[in-house]
Amino acid sequence: MSPSARPTSVAELKQAGNDCYKRGQYGQAAVYYSEAIKKLEASGKSGREQLSILYSNRAAAFIKDGQCSECIKDCTVALEMVPYEVKPLMRRATAYESLERYSMAYVDYKTALQVDNGVQAAHDGTNRMTKALMEQYGPGWREKLPKIPSVPLSAQKNWQSPSPVNVSADENKKASELQKDSKRLQSTGATPEAKAHAKALKEEGNAFVKQGDFKKAVEKYTASLQLDSSECTTYTNRALCYLSLKQYRAVVEDCKEALRLDPKNVKGLYRRAQALKELKDYKACNADINSLLKIEPENTAVQKLFQEVKKFSK
Repeated sequence: MSPSARPTSVAELKQAGNDCYKRGQYGQAAVYYSEAIKKLEASGKSGREQLSILYSNRAAAFIKDGQCSECIKDCTVALEMVPYEVKPLMRRATAYESLERYSMAYVDYKTALQVDNGVQAAHDGTNRMTKALMEQYGPGWREKLPKIPSVPLSAQKNWQSPSPVNVSADENKKASELQKDSKRLQSTGATPEAKAHAKALKEEGNAFVKQGDFKKAVEKYTASLQLDSSECTTYTNRALCYLSLKQYRAVVEDCKEALRLDPKNVKGLYRRAQALKELKDYKACNADINSLLKIEPENTAVQKLFQEVKKFSK
């Protein structure tokens, strides 16, 4: 297909979607995948495996574009067609985690591990969800979980502990791809296209904050950070949302990242101090307040917080 030709076949539309995805054009990638899905479904051909891949690919584009709910819908369709596929399981888990639906994310991460326990991103996700669920529900958190499906032996691909000797190159490549999907927050080498898209998502998050829709704002900020984790203000903006949602440990984590990027960031110090106060960690809270007062000694909000914490730390 020449560069100027419009893709028409399912294969061409899928490849066009893949190319857009690689360039960070996630919205356009979703458009191409949608056209491929429509064409394949209209053809009446069975092609369930091919359809499942297209839905899974569109889900990947949706989550990069901050559309976590749409990602979940597509992954669910993909898994209905071809059960126990690792990629849609991991993408749906990541979307659930972004929406703070930790129980559902835990189930998908655990299911992915039954299929292939060599996927490190699934181990990491399970550990994060365990911590989050313990904080949310306490020692009885397992009682709150939906039923975890039992994966048949025929669908298990790599149950033995992975080693450099017996893990294939394809399996290593797949694990690496999935790790990128759920750990892009650690990336600092965003391309100019990714940075531009991250900025647009951040601005969408800002708009949701103005509307008071903090959960939607968190979703947009999370998608933005997956593309560019070097933007300090995106962390402090998301921390503000977590404060409003009373997710205080998440506030502390986001402010920690912001302060790693900018050690004297006033918003990062102030919002972490606010969260630490709610967590009753008054010693750490006072440390942040003292740092703030050295930077902005006339800041009345910080002075007020200092007086409030002083009552509790006597």
